[in-house]
Amino acid sequence: MGKESGWGSAVTVGTVPVELGAMGFTSVGIAASSIAAKMTSTAAIANGGGVAAGSLVATLQSVEAAGLSVTSKVILGSAGTALGAWLGSPPPS
Repeated sequence: MGKESGWGSAVTVGTVPVELGAMGFTSVGIAASSIAAKMTSTAAIANGGGVAAGSLVATLQSVEAAGLSVTSKVILGSAGTALGAWLGSPPPS
């Protein structure tokens, strides 16, 4: 593994609550007039009036309300590692 693997994982997992909060996903619900509110509205319209369980919006709200599970941390850490490796790689010639 490269040197970026540990930092990408730590930064990704550590910033998830901050990023979700900035989008409007809070521990007590969706903040009014936020990106999360727009996502919720769009998902509800697409689903005929309600947000489907297991959808992206429902999952992000659950993560912010309950915190991250070990599985979520592993998935996000892996994604952060891949993103860090990709961002750190030289551009194709």
